[in-house]
Amino acid sequence: MTTQNPTVLIVVLNYKTPDMTLDATAAALAAMKNIAGRLIIVDNDSQDGSFETLSAAVSERGWDRVTVVESGHNGGFGAGNNFGIQAALRDNEPPDYVYILNSDAFPAPDAIRVLLDHMEGTPGTGFCGSYIHGPNDDWHCTVFRFPSIWSELEGAARTGPITRLLRRHVIPQPLPDGPKVVDWLAGASMMMRYEVLVQIGLFDETFFLYFEETDLCRRAKLAGWPTVYLPDSRVMHIGSASTGMKTWKRKPSYWFDSRLHYFVKNHGRIYAGAATVAHVMGGLIWRFRVLLQRKPQADPDRFLRDLIAHDLRAAGQALIHPNRGDEVNKTPEVRAKII
Repeated sequence: MTTQNPTVLIVVLNYKTPDMTLDATAAALAAMKNIAGRLIIVDNDSQDGSFETLSAAVSERGWDRVTVVESGHNGGFGAGNNFGIQAALRDNEPPDYVYILNSDAFPAPDAIRVLLDHMEGTPGTGFCGSYIHGPNDDWHCTVFRFPSIWSELEGAARTGPITRLLRRHVIPQPLPDGPKVVDWLAGASMMMRYEVLVQIGLFDETFFLYFEETDLCRRAKLAGWPTVYLPDSRVMHIGSASTGMKTWKRKPSYWFDSRLHYFVKNHGRIYAGAATVAHVMGGLIWRFRVLLQRKPQADPDRFLRDLIAHDLRAAGQALIHPNRGDEVNKTPEVRAKII
């Protein structure tokens, strides 16, 4: 089924990288040639002059399809994209598709067209995403299974026999040869059917960063809308330009918050606790191998201790305020409906 002149809304989220955001916008506009739609840049409360820089550059370059807005509050990746989608809808007709693009991601000239043609040709697809590669054409793994208790054990243990035993639970997937239905994709370059967002809601804003795409794709899958990986849509990605993840010495608290929220929301507190126990067990296996075989450290400093301390504190809060977690879990999806 093909829509006559389908429209695409592109959302690019900026946080303190205005020059890179402008480069990503230029690449996206080139890839939007002969595609109807518009692009919105959200400055996610950078407080470094980004909004002014972006607004001036868009005006100087005559990008009449581009709007720059300020979120006014850095609520994270999901909240920033939600803000952009909702801001665009206030003054415009709803698009057929929403395409989210990282500010450090640069689509090839046909990358958006490949995604759009697939969505138009397969109306049962909810989301689809691109082949992501680095500046040297090295593939970035963005194809994943949903997390589980067994994936927590396997991923933390990093041990051949355990990985072979739990191969059906390994989260990162090998590079597919062609289009493939997957559990979830990283959100560096993802196209979403608008009617799916109307049905399931936008990003859950409880996730500040990480696990928000996982949760959104899971909600889509449960509603009958699969996610598809399309390797012919190629996007170059710098990676971690805004988050600084590559230089982390310790995992930030919001990563632990997001991980726990994902498990509690989707599987319940008992399952979440079991997933943490599995991760700790796997982590201890790995650390035994590090001592025995003199392997290099693979986790950030104090990772297991931080994980245990974080989840014990959360469990204690859940005992003291047993209903608070449930209310928090419900609030973001209500707030993040299409308006």
